[in-house]
Amino acid sequence: MVCIMSGASRQLALFLCGCCVAALGVQAEERRPAERHQAAQYVAAVYEHRSILSPNPLALTSREQALELMSQNLDIYEEQVTIAAQKGVQIIVFPEDGIHGFNFTRTSIYPFLDFMPSPHLVRWNPCLEPHRFNDTEVLQRLSCMAVKGEMFLVANLGTKQPCHSSDPGCPNDGRYQYNTNVVFSSNGTLVDSYRKQNLYFEAAFNTPLEVDRITFDTHFAGKFGIFTCFDILFFDPAVRLLIDSEVKHVVYPTAWMNQLPLLAAIQIQRGFAITFGVNFLAANIHHPSLGMTGSGIHAPLKSFWHHDMESPEGHLIIAQVAKNPQGLIGTGNATGKMDPSHSKFLKILAGDPYSQKDAQDVHCDGAPKWNTNAPPTFNSEMMYDNFTLVPVWGKEGYLRVCANGLCCHVLYQRPTLSKELYALGVFDGLHTVHGTYYVQVCALVKCGGLGFETCGQEVTEAAGIFEFHLWGNFSTSYIFPMLLTSGMTLETPDQLGWENDHYFLRKSGLSSGLVTAALYGRLYEKD
Repeated sequence: MVCIMSGASRQLALFLCGCCVAALGVQAEERRPAERHQAAQYVAAVYEHRSILSPNPLALTSREQALELMSQNLDIYEEQVTIAAQKGVQIIVFPEDGIHGFNFTRTSIYPFLDFMPSPHLVRWNPCLEPHRFNDTEVLQRLSCMAVKGEMFLVANLGTKQPCHSSDPGCPNDGRYQYNTNVVFSSNGTLVDSYRKQNLYFEAAFNTPLEVDRITFDTHFAGKFGIFTCFDILFFDPAVRLLIDSEVKHVVYPTAWMNQLPLLAAIQIQRGFAITFGVNFLAANIHHPSLGMTGSGIHAPLKSFWHHDMESPEGHLIIAQVAKNPQGLIGTGNATGKMDPSHSKFLKILAGDPYSQKDAQDVHCDGAPKWNTNAPPTFNSEMMYDNFTLVPVWGKEGYLRVCANGLCCHVLYQRPTLSKELYALGVFDGLHTVHGTYYVQVCALVKCGGLGFETCGQEVTEAAGIFEFHLWGNFSTSYIFPMLLTSGMTLETPDQLGWENDHYFLRKSGLSSGLVTAALYGRLYEKD
């Protein structure tokens, strides 16, 4: 069974099989267009596509053979646009690499590339003017789909741009090759294009000499930003786009390989939506054998997502999305409801000598003494980084663990103990595997087994129920909350914010066992 759920309401959870549609607010979908456009919401779709791949991406092929393969994927896209149009969708997003595939060399991908004129220099509707430029067959198909579906369409393809030897950056073969997103309006006009900046071991493509910072306007929801896959972990263009307060929505084609416990596709997608208070429309490729699944329509307060490592089929998500997304209550110097656990949290932060006896021991007035025997710290590999951790034992307690300048804390209660090992971990340093970037992380994770060395392993099922505050003295404001429970279920924090120069996440009432609760901080200036 496939699960598409809203973190805001378990009653909205839908369990659907195969390639199906998750729709929030059917009544709004049935409105006439004039009424729909006046509403406070719009209808969006993302499609997780199981792409038909080249059997040998390293082999040289002809343009005709490349078009034949790509047409098979485009036929599937067209089917999804037809379904989406019947549901009143106004914008649809398709994944990265969905049309041409991946694992090409620079030479072998060339027949798969379309010529891309600059939308800033040329106003062009490929569906109406198919012969204006050569080698634009894919762009023509996509343009006509947008016309047929009467919707904005976002897709990813490979593009080429000739260059002259007088250009100092021009490659030896006389052309630039880019991993490119394109945006078409509902009348088929090429609105804009974005060339991926932060390539992920993509030898077939060039990095643009200047960063594309692309936004586009829509009549139904205002301004959207756009970037691709690995870009999400870097400042430019992802964060820089969001400095523009008018950007309330992001479209995000991706081909993301999941890596638990911290960087599953739906984790980082949802975390980005929460941190920046935007709607995040993410379309991933679907190849479970490669660990590639996880798409969603994410708002700060709820998500509709798809993560399925079993079904071989693609999946369409359709949902109504607020034009002006509402952020989490209590962000920014939040104090929140003064229940006993939050009072203890604030006392610990204030350094109350009667509340904080040492790093693993809290004893407050009216509260039991917890964890009088301080548990040991240990090191274990998580996400290829050397985390320092402390085991989480007992039904309630307070723990602290530090590395470099970052100290992470958790104040927790558990209604019952499960036969599982959990640990609180910290990492403050440069990540250097599969990319180089500086992170500060506080993470409460379920370990893969009962031994310390299993902490950091990938798990998707858990039974441990927690009520907790998780916090740290982060030196960055770019902190992505990640809250994942058993069965790859996204949860929404009850509260996030800064308190006494510490950033905290608070959660109670988990729907299932905790897999990961993390605050994932990025220090872009230290990359």
